[in-house]
Amino acid sequence: MMRVITWIIIGLIAGWIAGMLMRGRGFGIVGNIAVGIVGAIIGGFVGKQLLGIVATSFLGNIIVAIIGAVILLVIIGVVRK
Repeated sequence: MMRVITWIIIGLIAGWIAGMLMRGRGFGIVGNIAVGIVGAIIGGFVGKQLLGIVATSFLGNIIVAIIGAVILLVIIGVVRK
């Protein structure tokens, strides 16, 4: 149960920061959580598979999730156009 709560917290933080970095492309609190969680998956994959980096701390996980969320928002922006 704590792991799920941690994922939600990391997703919320990462989605919110990514939305701020992408100039207001946030999707509200629930959308930001979803973007952050999916971004964490994308960031984890990119970090591990392409760069050989694995985040082991809470802050590291947030940074990886932010990077993945930004990637996701860029993809969403391209698809929307």
